[in-house]
Amino acid sequence: MARSIYITSAEGDSGKSTVALGVTALLTRTVGRVGVFRPVARVSDGSDYVLDLLLGHDGVDLSYEDAVGVTYEDVHSDPERALATIVSRFHEVERRCDAVVIVGTDYTDVSGAAEFEFNARIAANLGAPVALVVHGQSRTPAEIAQVVGRARLELEDHHAKVAAVFANRCDPAQLDEINAVLPDDVGVGALPADPVLEAPLLSALVEAVDGTVVAGDTALLNREVRDLIVGAMMPEHLLERLAEGAVVITPGDRADTLLALLAAHAADGFPKLSGIILNGGFRSSEPIARLVEGLGSALPIVSTPLDTYETARACAKTRGRLARESSLKVDTALSMFDRHVDVVALTRALDVARTDVITPLMFEYDLLDRARASRQHIVLPEGSDDRILRAASTLLTRDVVDLTILGSEPAIRGRAAELGLEIDAARIVSPSDRELVERFAETYAELRAHKGMTVEQAHEVVQDVSFFGTMMVQAGLADGMVSGAAHTTAHTITPSFQVIKTTPGVSIVSSVFFMCLADRVLVYGDCAVNPDPTAEQLADIAISSAETALQFHIEPRIAMLSYSTGASGSGSDVDKVREATRLVRERRPDLVVDGPMQYDAAVEPSVAASKAPDSPVAGQATVLVFPDLNTGNNTYKAVQRSAGAVAVGPVLQGLRKPVNDLSRGALVQDIVNTVAITAIQAQSLETQED
Repeated sequence: MARSIYITSAEGDSGKSTVALGVTALLTRTVGRVGVFRPVARVSDGSDYVLDLLLGHDGVDLSYEDAVGVTYEDVHSDPERALATIVSRFHEVERRCDAVVIVGTDYTDVSGAAEFEFNARIAANLGAPVALVVHGQSRTPAEIAQVVGRARLELEDHHAKVAAVFANRCDPAQLDEINAVLPDDVGVGALPADPVLEAPLLSALVEAVDGTVVAGDTALLNREVRDLIVGAMMPEHLLERLAEGAVVITPGDRADTLLALLAAHAADGFPKLSGIILNGGFRSSEPIARLVEGLGSALPIVSTPLDTYETARACAKTRGRLARESSLKVDTALSMFDRHVDVVALTRALDVARTDVITPLMFEYDLLDRARASRQHIVLPEGSDDRILRAASTLLTRDVVDLTILGSEPAIRGRAAELGLEIDAARIVSPSDRELVERFAETYAELRAHKGMTVEQAHEVVQDVSFFGTMMVQAGLADGMVSGAAHTTAHTITPSFQVIKTTPGVSIVSSVFFMCLADRVLVYGDCAVNPDPTAEQLADIAISSAETALQFHIEPRIAMLSYSTGASGSGSDVDKVREATRLVRERRPDLVVDGPMQYDAAVEPSVAASKAPDSPVAGQATVLVFPDLNTGNNTYKAVQRSAGAVAVGPVLQGLRKPVNDLSRGALVQDIVNTVAITAIQAQSLETQED
């Protein structure tokens, strides 16, 4: 039977979706299959935003229809029948999962007392312990304690067991006092109110005013609105009142105000707006519309038929919801949950033990958790790429690393603000910074003097972003570098070969991919750097790959791959692998290694039993070393596509300081993972130096 938790509140606007997201994330990194269930959905057509948020979380694999019990209409029509349907549909989900997050009703339809009682009855009938969420808005710690006490008694009167209590949307200055008054046996955390979570998305305002986007980038509709400003005054006075992330409501026939707002949004020294709403149904004249189009601003401009009062009222009533469309909201919520919730106590309340299975999501979370444990400083050279900025926002919001981003500070901060990203904590450095260029040029010229490099030539070289970032790492101004989203592999890693160079005792820089299968993580090397390594180089790759595996808590059992297993084959290719295996054993007798070995014998126990019955590696290999780049690169891509594996990498190894390359098709999550890996590599080097 799956473990489950019923998240409910005794009132509306408690912010229980933040708690539900945090609990779901906790479970997905603890157990294999996590389910989500909504006993009573707002509607059954797929538009329940809480379900949409949780079903979109990595690690949850259910359809919307599977996750819904009944609708409010069903409850009104026949409560007892609705309850029976809820129980039946819940058990269908439970049978497919190791743990289920159940999210109670939202207090939008019937009286609060009756709805809370119905939630208690559902929890009792599902046999699910309750996580009670109360809000702390405009409440003293004593008042919060009273609300918790009354709600807990009522739940228990209806045979529901309270296992955890959260106080949410609390005054940040009172968190300690609130934690102190929560019940000792079930209190797991007080979470602060956060303006990002409470801010509505621009898309929600557009819907609220029945608006139409008439100009700008519709992709920016998913950014948060931090403030509302009614712009009825003259432009010179309005400009003094602009605020970061604000939406300005102004009559559609005020061309002077519209143009002033667009100019301010584009200008340095003025706040970046979230959008402009033109009310009254007026459309700009043809010359003004042509001028607006010619300015090429990405700022969304929305037209509404409502008047000023109606527009402002509709916008002010729009609630901020935790939606998966906003990565900033999701990152903020998860970071808040991790920082303020007693995860150990909550895990005990959920009564779930960590599985031996390692899913891709578990591996990715472990990367972030380990990187966060000892924050490192990583440089990102490609500050003009939106993916880099989005990844930087996630990394900084979730307190994973410290960052330096290379590029023009006004341009980078302006674009981040336009995208609604939080990168205030990042340091922005120009690769043309005079003082650093001078310092790096002298160092580079000295390092490459044997190649005829002069200081004058070095001035030009080090202003390339890859060289500049590499020089920062070499100089100790950063602990590692991640690049390649917009540059070739050669452009990214060549500077590291010239400047950082290899670890003593290692003759070759190589790479691995972490191949995250459904239930385990394998290490593939080398699939990205060396076309045709010699036996000696192959032995180096195997040893480096084993050490990388250990860095990431994977016990290395090394299979040296070839087209034959054991002594069954001959030829120069298999002889190379045989010699490399001998060299690994000679140089590192502490490592478990075997080869030559075919892939199926390395990973499949039934094949291993017939092909290599006495091998300490066959059937249980965790590190697979390919004989050449052609074999390795094609194999990792074949496994990635055919087995649905998540490939994390390439991760470079053998350098004295960590530099890692990204695919030019890298997704934001790929960048986040690679930065975390680089930080962990830097931690390991730091430990070795100590």
